[in-house]
Amino acid sequence: MDITLEKASDTNASLKITLTPADYKPEVDKKLKDYGRKVQLKGFRPGHVPASLVQKMYGKSILVDEINSMLSKTVSQYIRDNKLQVVGDPVPNREEADAIDWDNQTDFAFSYTLGLASEFDIDFNDLPSVPQYEIQAGDAEINSTIAELQQRFHTHSHGEEVADGDTIYGELNQVSAPEGATGFSAKTAFPMAKMADDAKGQFIGKKKGDVVTFVLEQAFPDEKARANATGAKAEEVANLTGEFTFAIDDITRHEPAELNQELFDKVLGAGAVEDEEQFRAKVAEIIQSNYARETAQLLRLDIEKTLLDSTPILLPDEFLKNWLMEVNEGKFTPEQIDEQYDDFTKSVKLQLIKNKIADKADIKVDFEEVMEATRRMVREQFGFASSEDAEMNQTIDRIARNYLMDEKNNGQNYTSTFNQVYDDKVIDYAKTQLTLTTQEVTVDEFKALVENR
Repeated sequence: MDITLEKASDTNASLKITLTPADYKPEVDKKLKDYGRKVQLKGFRPGHVPASLVQKMYGKSILVDEINSMLSKTVSQYIRDNKLQVVGDPVPNREEADAIDWDNQTDFAFSYTLGLASEFDIDFNDLPSVPQYEIQAGDAEINSTIAELQQRFHTHSHGEEVADGDTIYGELNQVSAPEGATGFSAKTAFPMAKMADDAKGQFIGKKKGDVVTFVLEQAFPDEKARANATGAKAEEVANLTGEFTFAIDDITRHEPAELNQELFDKVLGAGAVEDEEQFRAKVAEIIQSNYARETAQLLRLDIEKTLLDSTPILLPDEFLKNWLMEVNEGKFTPEQIDEQYDDFTKSVKLQLIKNKIADKADIKVDFEEVMEATRRMVREQFGFASSEDAEMNQTIDRIARNYLMDEKNNGQNYTSTFNQVYDDKVIDYAKTQLTLTTQEVTVDEFKALVENR
């Protein structure tokens, strides 16, 4: 076998492979013998079909299959052994392949067009520092969060007069029912927040014992809200129209919880804090922890941007655009390929950079790491806390393995999880090599940064 790489430029090359009988004949002969033992042909006992007849019937197809298999393995192995930065897939010269005389040739020549990325290196010492944002919860965020907590843990009180936001309880009666029908009547509750603004004035300021006459569909134009307000079945609501009376029996409203020990204990657990100052400090910690995932994600994006901006890589643009058209089989027009090409090349370059970092740092991912990542996903998805319970852990393991080995998606679950673990390890390593500069920002400043990304 003869293999030659010819580079036309930094980004374009051709790989030429020449095969002689010594390369493929031993395996072809072996497969012909296997066929001879297994083939069943009328007039011959199993295993006694003449070799010449087996050759005539199956020799060509076995030869073609064996050479195609050998080419695929050879090209992949050559790229790995020589650490070629191949982008896209090797493209075979189809004209040469179509011209082969499989019946008479014994030596075969094949060529592949390769798209290559230009040579590059990563030196973390030459890279600029990357900002690592640390959110500082200011008084505005703390006050807003405490106000939300007070509303969430509200108490109930009884009002003297109806106000917006109250819930009023009483008896609802239809003034004039359709002919031949019994008028609708029900004990029910009206949430003022669900009532149309134009109708609220008829109720606000009313007291217990007052009777309000109103048009039901004007107060609750939405049929779902009308069903909730009346307690009627969905199919009956469309017929509930016209004037109704509502006799007010009670008025309740939500009162924000007082800022006291009872609220502190409900929010943080009994005895976690003892006064408002400690409570505010804990709320600030909660706000910061709630943004921990977002700040980590922004750091990741900034690291990737720094790597891309600081690492010039040339790509075979014409080759890649043609390859994208071919592999997508007419799903995209050349114009659509051009529109999305910049994003595609950023993704390609970033993956090349990460692969280079992984190679230099000897970063690898084993099966147990993929399993552990999947276990964490299962625990989060099903709400399983970390536990020493052996039976629970066996259940989590079984679910994780079934997910990774799901044959319905051809191993895509394993591949995607492997890639995520690999990506995380590369970024974590980059964090240890780059200079990270901590920058304190407010919640609003951080939100603005995220929007700009």
